[in-house]
Amino acid sequence: MAEYYVGIDFGGMSAKAGLFDANAKMIAKDTVKTSREDDYAATVGKMAGLVRKICADNGVDLNDVRRVGLASPGVIDGVNGVVVRWGNYDWSDKPLAKDMTDALGVTVLVTNDANAAAYGEAKFGAGKSYEDSIFVTLGTGVGSGIILGGKLYEGYCGAGAEAGHMVIVAGGIPCGCGRRGCFEQYASASALVRDTKKAMFEHKDSVMWELCGGDPENADGKTAFSAAKAGDEAGQTVVKNYIMYLGEGLLNLINIFRPQAIIVGGGVCNEGEYLLAPLRKYIGERLYVGCDRVPFVLNRAQLGNDAGIYGALALAMNR
Repeated sequence: MAEYYVGIDFGGMSAKAGLFDANAKMIAKDTVKTSREDDYAATVGKMAGLVRKICADNGVDLNDVRRVGLASPGVIDGVNGVVVRWGNYDWSDKPLAKDMTDALGVTVLVTNDANAAAYGEAKFGAGKSYEDSIFVTLGTGVGSGIILGGKLYEGYCGAGAEAGHMVIVAGGIPCGCGRRGCFEQYASASALVRDTKKAMFEHKDSVMWELCGGDPENADGKTAFSAAKAGDEAGQTVVKNYIMYLGEGLLNLINIFRPQAIIVGGGVCNEGEYLLAPLRKYIGERLYVGCDRVPFVLNRAQLGNDAGIYGALALAMNR
């Protein structure tokens, strides 16, 4: 009998699903819009409907789906499949795995979306050659996931692996979590844009003004890097500082866990080696017990926007 799996990457604006065969080959992908205006039951219904639809559209009997993996935002108790807290939708203590399982008649497993992305990269992407890896994604905030011995480490009640809220500047910039100086306030794409705008106002002759069409609100994660490549001193300073803060956070993670690989994702990584080469150099010069004794690699993520889907698949196939 044929065997299938479904991986779902659920977010604030959409839920994306991938249908896979027993060899982890993606057969199809589909999506449905989600909204905080929908109540919890309606959202569960939408995602269950998405699973049914992707199966029906591809001639797969739902009874042949062995398990469904679901990557969700928020603090997730992966053992019990509960969304402990997700502020964006104002969810607390929602038994998402049970309710999805009841709706489909298929076992559903749930984990945090950043953990899922880490798991996806570890099993199917840039980390698949390593037993121990840490995934860090640079977006609106800094998300992270930890793989130890080939297994996803979630921490007690699934609340661990929140590297974005590790303080790297005591008393620094206020963070939404309530603390000051968190990693994500210095190394996220949002932080890079903020610092780019600040540098523009401090350096009216910077080429960054031209790149933004004279409007700082047009600045994005590429602006400072483009300016730096053009020899702009202000842009080079923004990039240098960004690499310093990102490097310090990654150094902390490496010194604590000593993974074989750090996998970095997010739009900022589109800069490729212009970002990664100096980042490797910064880390290598400061690492406790150097790379010559205990080697590690720093790689760019490979799965892009599908990392969550593949991570949900890995959850379904391996737990």
